[in-house]
Amino acid sequence: MEEKSISDIIERYLKSILANDEKVEIRRSEIADHFDVVPSQINYVIKTRFTLQNGYLVQSKRGGGGYIRIERVNLLDDVDVLDMLISNIGDSISESDAFTIIQTLYNEEVITRREGDLMLVMLSKNTIGLDDRKATNKLRAKILISLLNRLRFES
Repeated sequence: MEEKSISDIIERYLKSILANDEKVEIRRSEIADHFDVVPSQINYVIKTRFTLQNGYLVQSKRGGGGYIRIERVNLLDDVDVLDMLISNIGDSISESDAFTIIQTLYNEEVITRREGDLMLVMLSKNTIGLDDRKATNKLRAKILISLLNRLRFES
C-alpha cells in the first residue's frame, strides 16, 4: 500500500471541500488541530499545492478573526486572473512551473490533450535548446505568455 505524506492528506482534504464549493474559508489553526500538525504545515500545503498556476486563488486575513480563503478559478474565464498569472510568470519561468500551468489548463478542459502535448514540447528545455538556463527560462516565459494571450482570444 502506498504511503501518503501528511501534506498529501491535507491537500486531498482541502480539495474534497472545494469539490462541493468553488470557494472555501478555513482557519489555519483549526485545520492544524484536525490533523495534529503545526500551523506552518498548513501554510506549506497552501503555498505549494494551491497556487495560481494550479488554478487556485488564495487570500488570507490575519488576526483573531483571520481566515484563509481558497478559491478555484478558471485561468482564462477571468481576465484579472489571467493577468495575474501572466504577471506571476514575469520574464522567466522554469520548465516545471510552465508544465504545471499547462496541466491545469488541460485539467480544466481549456485545452485538449493534443494541444497540451504540443505546448509541452514547445516549452521543453530540449526544444528551446539554449545552453544558458536563464536565457532558456526567459524564452520559455515569452512563449508561454504568447500562448496564454492567444488562448484568451480563442475562448
